[in-house]
Amino acid sequence: MSTGQFTAAFGGAPDGVWAAPGRVNVIGEHTDYNDGFVLPMALPQGVTAAAARRAGTRVRVVSRQEPGTPVTFDVEVEPGAVTGWAAYVAGVVWSLRTAGFDVGGLDLAVDGDVPAGAGLSSSAALECAVAAALSDLFGLRLGPSALARAAQRAENDFVGMPCGIMDQMASMASREGHLLFLDTRSLTTEHVPFDLAAHGHALLVIDTRAPHRLVDGEYADRRHTCEKAAAALGAAALRDIPAASLAGTLSRLDDETQRRRVRHIVTENERVLEVVRLLRDGDVTAVGPLLTASHVSLRDDYQVTVEELDVAVDAALESGAYGARMTGGGFGGCVIALLPAGRVDTVLAAVRREFAARGFAEPRGFVATPSRGAHRVR
Repeated sequence: MSTGQFTAAFGGAPDGVWAAPGRVNVIGEHTDYNDGFVLPMALPQGVTAAAARRAGTRVRVVSRQEPGTPVTFDVEVEPGAVTGWAAYVAGVVWSLRTAGFDVGGLDLAVDGDVPAGAGLSSSAALECAVAAALSDLFGLRLGPSALARAAQRAENDFVGMPCGIMDQMASMASREGHLLFLDTRSLTTEHVPFDLAAHGHALLVIDTRAPHRLVDGEYADRRHTCEKAAAALGAAALRDIPAASLAGTLSRLDDETQRRRVRHIVTENERVLEVVRLLRDGDVTAVGPLLTASHVSLRDDYQVTVEELDVAVDAALESGAYGARMTGGGFGGCVIALLPAGRVDTVLAAVRREFAARGFAEPRGFVATPSRGAHRVR
């Protein structure tokens, strides 16, 4: 927790401490910015923000993960004025103020244990912890959806990463022991029970440690391609393309890249709905092949995997996983594997052997348990 860090940096005690989790997405990749369906869960790992109001209009922020003097900026900060990790903090201040909310000066100390660059949404955890703190400190009385929207706008328009709403909603609105079934168009949610341990299963997260970089244009390029394809098809978003007419729909597109992207989004939305149906029926192991099909689609049609992700998925499947897929935006990051609880060590060891044989960095792994969304700690 960041209280000691706060006192060391600013003197005195914070007015409170807020926490927000990272997330892992079970299925529904790249569907969120196409108005589709997603099924993430919050992780035990997250970000804490110790904060206190201060007189004036200055914001001072420190991070345990980025030692140094406080980053300082005015509450009337504009995009481009703050860069690096502190841009996510400044972006939340900017997002709330430009939406008409009265956010004043404050001191803030952040700490976190979400692996950065692993595709587990450390950025959304930071944004949401700060947003929750600001809402309470300045009496904004904003609910989870409104705070998630503010955090998303910070990342889209201040930081410059055109992400969808999934990460921020997962960080704000998740419930312990459940997955968050989210319709990203309406922001309606359903908490789907996901107690794997009680039934002898586990969800293993494998951090491949392959560098994960999305602000370099690959993510934005795919979003733009999807938007162009939807416009060419006369649809508000690819979410509106019926799966039953997919073949005919694809024949109306001349561009092969657009056809691939559309096929992934339409089939991925169907996979999310099927996974939710299976989990409602308690049929966990049947989810496995859908996870693997998602990975194949992300590899072949959306083209966002890298060798480390593909190797990890193949090794997990060969060593006993029910199913496995990359999770997150791609181009590095993590793989998830649904497996019998007794095979966690076996699967992780198999992935490590395959990585060692190829000279990759040693992967890390942990069993994910569905955790609570953003909240005040004290």
